[in-house]
Amino acid sequence: MFINVNVRFANESVPKLILSLATPAIVAQLINALYNVVDRMFIGRMPDTGTLALTGVGVAFPIIMAISAFAVLLGYGGAPLASIRMGEGSQEKAEELLGSCFFMLLMVSAVLTAILLIYKTKLLTIFGASPDTLPFADTYLGIYSLGTFSVLISLGLNPFIAAQGYAKTAMMTVCVGAAVNTILDPIFIFGMDMGVAGAALATIISQIISAGWVLWFLTSKHTHLRLRLKHIRMNAKAAVSVLALGLSPFIMQSTESLIQIVFNTSLARYGGDLYIGAMGIMSSLMQIFTLLLQSFAQGAQPIIGYNYGSGDYARVQATIKYCTLFCAIFGIAMWSIVVFAPRLPVMIFTNQPELVALTMKLMRIFFLGTCIYGLQLAFQQVFIALGQTKVSIFIAILRKIILLIPLVYLLPAFMDSQAVGVIIAEPIADFCAATTCCILFGLKIKQLLRKEASPFAK
Repeated sequence: MFINVNVRFANESVPKLILSLATPAIVAQLINALYNVVDRMFIGRMPDTGTLALTGVGVAFPIIMAISAFAVLLGYGGAPLASIRMGEGSQEKAEELLGSCFFMLLMVSAVLTAILLIYKTKLLTIFGASPDTLPFADTYLGIYSLGTFSVLISLGLNPFIAAQGYAKTAMMTVCVGAAVNTILDPIFIFGMDMGVAGAALATIISQIISAGWVLWFLTSKHTHLRLRLKHIRMNAKAAVSVLALGLSPFIMQSTESLIQIVFNTSLARYGGDLYIGAMGIMSSLMQIFTLLLQSFAQGAQPIIGYNYGSGDYARVQATIKYCTLFCAIFGIAMWSIVVFAPRLPVMIFTNQPELVALTMKLMRIFFLGTCIYGLQLAFQQVFIALGQTKVSIFIAILRKIILLIPLVYLLPAFMDSQAVGVIIAEPIADFCAATTCCILFGLKIKQLLRKEASPFAK
C-alpha cells in the first residue's frame, strides 16, 4: 500500500493529482465552515433575541478560532513534514511525527479547557462583549469549551490523513460531523427551546463524532501512517520541527482572534453593536473564503512535500504553478460575488433589514483586496510545504500584525466616517501583503529548488 502512494505522488499527472486531492479538501472545508455558519443561521432567526444572540456568538467566535489554531499549529506543522519523510522513504520517522503530534494535542487540549472554564467571561469582555450580548456569548463558549479535546483531535490529526493521499477519507471526517451538527441545531435550538446553548451542544457532539472517526482510521489497517502506542510520547526533536513549521498557519489563524478584538473594540467605539454584528458576518465569510483557498493549497502540499523530499523539482514546480493559478482565479471569483452580489451571502446569516443593509455597504469595502488575496495564501502554503519556516512566519505576521492592526487604529483619524476607516484597513493590508509576498516568492523560489539548496536532497 505504501508503494502505491509513492507511485501516485511521483508519477501521476500533476493537474489530475492536485484536483483529486484538493477537491475533497475544498468540499471538506466548505462543510467545516458549516459548523459556525449553520449555528449563526439558526441563531440569527431566533425570535426576539436573534440579533443580540448572533452578535454574542460573533464575539465568542475569535476565541473558538484561537482554539482551533492550536490544532492547526500541530496538524499543519506535522503533516507536511510527514509528507517529506515519506518522500525520503522514512515511514518510521513519519509515524513518530504523528505520535508526537497526538501527544501534544492531548496536553494542549487539557490546558485550554481549564483556561476557558475559568476565564471565559473575562475573555469575552476583552473581545468586545457588551452587557446585552455577554449572556449569549458566555453560554455558547461555556458549553463549547467542554468539547475542546474533540475539536483539537479531529482538526489536528485530519491533515495526517490527507498527507497520505486519502483526501476523500479526510473529507468524511468533516462531513460526518457537519451532518450531525446540521440535524441537531434546529432540534436543540427550536425544538427543545435551548437557544444558544443548543447550538453549542450540537457543535460539540458533532466534533466528538468527527474525532472518533479520525482515531478509528489512524489506528486501523487502512492507513499507511498508523498511530501506534509506542510513538505517543514527547519527542523533543520532532516537537521543535513541528512547532517551527506550524507556527506560520498558527499565527494566521490565532491572530484572527486578535484581529477580532481590534475590530470589535474599534467598531464598538465608532459604531455600536450593529457594526459588530456586521463584522461577525463579514468575518464568517472571510473565514469561508480563506479556508477554501487554503484547502486547495493544502491539497497540493503532499505532492510538493513528497517530491521535494525525493528531489523531483520539476514536479514541485508544476504543482506550484497549478496551485497558484487556481488560487488566483478563485480570489477574483470571490471578489466578484461580494462586490456585485453582496445580498446573497449576507442573507444566509440574517434577514434583519437594518443589519443586511449595513453589512452589504461595508462588504464592498472590506473585501476589496480579495482579488489578489489568493496569491498570498498560495505562496504561503508553498513555503510551508517546502519546510521554509522563517519565510512562512514572516508572511503570516505581515498582513495582520505589521499592517492591519496599525491601520485599524490609524485610519479612523483621517476619515469622516470613523467606522468606515476601521473597515477600509482590511483591503489596504491585503494589497500591500499580497504584493510583498509575490516579490518574496519570485526572489526565493529558484534558490529553494536548486538541488544543493535543499536539505532533503539526496
